[in-house]
Amino acid sequence: MAALGFAQIADRAHFLTASTAKKEAPGDFPKRALGTTGFHATILGLGGEGVLRTTGRHKEAGDVIRKALDLGINYFDTAPAYEQSRDYLGLVFKEMGARREKIFIASKTHARDKRGTLDLIEDTLKRLNVDHLDLLQLHDLREARELDQIFGKNGALEAMETAKRHGKIRFTGITGHHDPEILIDAMKKYEFDAILTCVNPGDPYYLPFITTVLPEARKRHMGIIAMKIFAKGYLLKPRGNHNVQEAISYALSQDVDLAIVGCNSPDQVEENVRIANAFRRLSRQELLKIESLAKNNRYAWWFKKS
Repeated sequence: MAALGFAQIADRAHFLTASTAKKEAPGDFPKRALGTTGFHATILGLGGEGVLRTTGRHKEAGDVIRKALDLGINYFDTAPAYEQSRDYLGLVFKEMGARREKIFIASKTHARDKRGTLDLIEDTLKRLNVDHLDLLQLHDLREARELDQIFGKNGALEAMETAKRHGKIRFTGITGHHDPEILIDAMKKYEFDAILTCVNPGDPYYLPFITTVLPEARKRHMGIIAMKIFAKGYLLKPRGNHNVQEAISYALSQDVDLAIVGCNSPDQVEENVRIANAFRRLSRQELLKIESLAKNNRYAWWFKKS
């Protein structure tokens, strides 16, 4: 697949369209409609990486989660694969009471079969101390054979539909950062509600997702969540050429509904929220400049297939 730079899609200008602008909702923390779910998500969500992807660090993780809640973040991401992330979130969610209904909880299943996915759903609900998930996503889709199992008899999709009928999940989605074609194939096979995928300044230089996956998802009216916006920190100084504000602003200037970021401390949460609250959509020239800084940084796409 040929890499397309931002300049090659400038005429589409999907990040500047009136329809995108209308997604902004009033309030102190900017929000956008998450596809057709009816939920308005803060443009920054708390990811399941950082201190949440650890074991035995309940206090540090709890401090990060509480800070995110206190500052108004209303989208929280986790997965069974993220060590004790679900346990940390569950301890805080248990304290929330009725406030739980004001936040959006997204988790994932790495199982490709029905039984395994149903078991993961039950385990996740128990660990999170909730009675339902707002979004369950098929985690890290990589190969066509996975899709064959997921969409086949007794596959994970059957479990998602069963759980949805029983009120255990509200919406379905997919995630991936390995191969854009696999995500596009999955979207063509089923009407998912949302997608979580990689969006950062290095994307145009190798197996681009921004110019392939995002337009396909938007055409299908799906919610779009950006991840890997720092490329695990490889984009950020001193290892890379970007600062946090450039990376967040770049991601939020694409056709996404929000970006999720993992944090290691409450101070990082505060910095990210400050940037999100002050966000302004970048111009074409600014985006091109930010992209150019990642051109020779191969670590910006370390998570894509080789």
